[in-house]
Amino acid sequence: MVVDSLRGRRRRLPCSLWFLLLFTAGGLVLFIHQQDLSEMVQHQGPGTVLSGSWHPKHCLPCSKQTATPESREQDIGSLHVSKRHRKLLKTSPPINHTNNNNIYSSSVSSFSISSSSVPGSFSPERWKQLSDILEARRQLMKEMCAKYKSSISRTITRHHVKHLFVEDKYKLLYCQVPKAGCSNWKRTLMVLAGQASNTQSIKHDTVHYGHHLKKLDSFDREGIMHRLETYTKVMFVREPLERMVSAYRDKFENPNNYYHSLFGKPIISKYRVNPSWTALKTGSGVTFKEFVQYLLDVHRPVGMDIHWEQANQLCNPCLIDYDFIGKFENMEEESNFLLRWTGAPSNLTLPSFKDRNPSDKRTSMQITQKYFSQVSMLERQRVYDFYYMDYLMFNYSKPFKDLY
Repeated sequence: MVVDSLRGRRRRLPCSLWFLLLFTAGGLVLFIHQQDLSEMVQHQGPGTVLSGSWHPKHCLPCSKQTATPESREQDIGSLHVSKRHRKLLKTSPPINHTNNNNIYSSSVSSFSISSSSVPGSFSPERWKQLSDILEARRQLMKEMCAKYKSSISRTITRHHVKHLFVEDKYKLLYCQVPKAGCSNWKRTLMVLAGQASNTQSIKHDTVHYGHHLKKLDSFDREGIMHRLETYTKVMFVREPLERMVSAYRDKFENPNNYYHSLFGKPIISKYRVNPSWTALKTGSGVTFKEFVQYLLDVHRPVGMDIHWEQANQLCNPCLIDYDFIGKFENMEEESNFLLRWTGAPSNLTLPSFKDRNPSDKRTSMQITQKYFSQVSMLERQRVYDFYYMDYLMFNYSKPFKDLY
């Protein structure tokens, strides 16, 4: 009987071992799966969806986004943020808070467009497409701000609204981003305000130095608050490196005593080996490589300028909830879409002429790539890193394949 009992135990022992082995193997497979899933999440860009899952917040909006012509927008589902760039974003310059004596809380209205009464210049289908694209941009912006700028103070000071221009009749707040259609939009605002009969008659100096447009920081606390809460807030952006090259060409390749003196002299003095006396005296002839060196220098000999400052630093979109984020690459259609939506006169459209150095070719991506061929691969990467938050927030694809 004892012998039979022992034999029974020996028969049961292999079953116990098999159970233990299966349990261990299952745990190991689950652990490996969790590790793989964690790695996938780390390498997914904001707003992307893992295969097999869906959530309404990732639907921007809940229909496939169709990019506007030449916008170079990425498919939102393909955004990729590397570990290196996550670190870069965490150490990116915070939004500067000044004048703490004047603090305003931000309450914003959403930008909603109905296709029930579409103006004649847009088909109902195109009106709906543009509405969806604009809403997708807004939602992506909110996700990026929540992910990378969630720690900033939520109060708005005069400093944060100093680049916003006010048009009271049609209730518009326009944040100027130079080299992204800024001059022509200022002309349009002047016509809306009744300060000119047409955009063609307004000269460049009148636009920028005539002080015809009101700025939001010129109002008192109540005036600023009221306009932020009730007006349509607008900004237009441009492919960051293309905008930077456009600024360089405009300010340094063409005659410009102000920029040659203020920026050219110290740039040549610091970055050029054996500069000539004439170059030091006039500040003319700054090369693109010297301009890049200046831009990347944490100890710049002279400060930043609005023409090449990052768009997200100029307009503070993580503090001000913009209703309309337009793109330079589709400037004409998107601007006229906005004008029709605001109820502007039907004969008013955004002008497209180039009044500064009209003989120069408008800066394109091909021209941008030509300029960046003059600098090293490392410098090109660092300039991309400098504007990386703009690339992420405004959903522009990489301009060069070898960037990481």
